[in-house]
Amino acid sequence: MITVPVGLGERSYDVVVGAGARGLLPEMLPAGVERVAVVTQENVEVEVDAGVPSETFVIEEGESAKTLATVEQLCRDFARFGLSRSDAVVALGGGVVSDVAGFAASVFLRGIAHVNVPTTLLAQVDAAIGGKTGVNLPEGKNLVGSFWQPAAVLCDIQALSTLPAREWSSGRGEMAKYAFLGEGLLDQGRPGAAILGLPLDEQVAKCAAIKAAVVSVDERESGRRMVLNYGHTLAHALEASSFGPEAKWDLRHGEAVAIGLVFSAMLARRLDRIDDERVALHRRVVGGFDLYADLPVGASARELVDFMARDKKARHDLTFVLDGPNGVEPVHQVDEADVLATLADMGCAP
Repeated sequence: MITVPVGLGERSYDVVVGAGARGLLPEMLPAGVERVAVVTQENVEVEVDAGVPSETFVIEEGESAKTLATVEQLCRDFARFGLSRSDAVVALGGGVVSDVAGFAASVFLRGIAHVNVPTTLLAQVDAAIGGKTGVNLPEGKNLVGSFWQPAAVLCDIQALSTLPAREWSSGRGEMAKYAFLGEGLLDQGRPGAAILGLPLDEQVAKCAAIKAAVVSVDERESGRRMVLNYGHTLAHALEASSFGPEAKWDLRHGEAVAIGLVFSAMLARRLDRIDDERVALHRRVVGGFDLYADLPVGASARELVDFMARDKKARHDLTFVLDGPNGVEPVHQVDEADVLATLADMGCAP
């Protein structure tokens, strides 16, 4: 097993990565837990044994589950089950499950403990770590939520054995992001090889360690933590554009992040923060993770910019995380005209 500590003082916890890691759940629960509510989805094929009486609550599949209505239903379920402040919630599933279950845990009885047992690559390398929880509104992704750190994160790589191909792609989108955030991960000859060349448990642990280091110095995204949103401003706009029954396209989160990484590089180039070779490197890294950078057919630049302006990272202006001479960093007050022009350069309709 590989243990990655997330240092947050009294809220510190470990991310444990390895085959069979979910079997450690009983010993990772906080002392005094007598009941556990397991939140999961129908498509999750693994189970957990908490070592105490438990009940399983199933939420809907996909982003449609990330609503305030789902959180309300979970909290009512927790109340009927009899969870107390000394009990715990276990989020068993992908990023949707950790987002929703973590948020429900943060508000039920004004906050009870939770443990994340992520079962997708995306959740193991990113979503389950760091304490961000939340749900969507029609106006945008993750607009309602809280910072609520888990008591532990158990990344069992055996849970990835039945992962569909597109879920692997989604996780690799976040891994491509980490290639630009970690030291020495941009092998320009073989982009992505510094991560993908490792055994799977080490791939997950390396990404987890990069995120843990950032979260440890900026838990609530007041500064440095914003770099973890690299590629995400456009990604969230693309996802928000596909909410609802009339979805225009089908994009997994990491697939949208891959597009967002190249867009961010092109925007940085337009702002003279990087050169053409650096943009080309972004394309090679995305390709090295077997991902694509093309915008969906029918994407509207005006609609995407409107969603970006409502993105949770915006501060009454257009804010992006961009590459530059000092590396990846937040850039505020980006001119809307530059954003629209960059989207046009990517073939986006007005």
